[in-house]
Amino acid sequence: MPADPLTFLNPDTMPAPNGYSQVVLIPAGARLVQLAGQVGIGPDGSIAGPDFATQAEQAFENVRAGLAAAGSGFEHVVRLGMFVTDFAAQGPALREVRDRYVNRAAPPASTTLQIDRFFREGLLFELDVLAVVPG
Repeated sequence: MPADPLTFLNPDTMPAPNGYSQVVLIPAGARLVQLAGQVGIGPDGSIAGPDFATQAEQAFENVRAGLAAAGSGFEHVVRLGMFVTDFAAQGPALREVRDRYVNRAAPPASTTLQIDRFFREGLLFELDVLAVVPG
């Protein structure tokens, strides 16, 4: 018997989201995959680029690699935590990059925070992900 599927909800009693789901129901018996926050640093240790979109894409690619190592993929992502240094300027690029990786028909729950700076000078974005692999 297959595991219950993930359920993505946007109740009418909550604000209408823009590119994310308000609620994700996780079935019993599913396996959780939590990745460490990923930034725009490539496997060689260098920052992927000076621009936000390049760094965001590298962070999403780092997540893709981590998910693959756990036998998972973006189709299993139920939550995104995104950290940016200037959301007003970076928001449109962030949405464009994000939408290339997540299921836009049933997008993950999401939180985006603007922060002052990261641990390393020149970084502009960090991505935190939770995935659920059906049992």
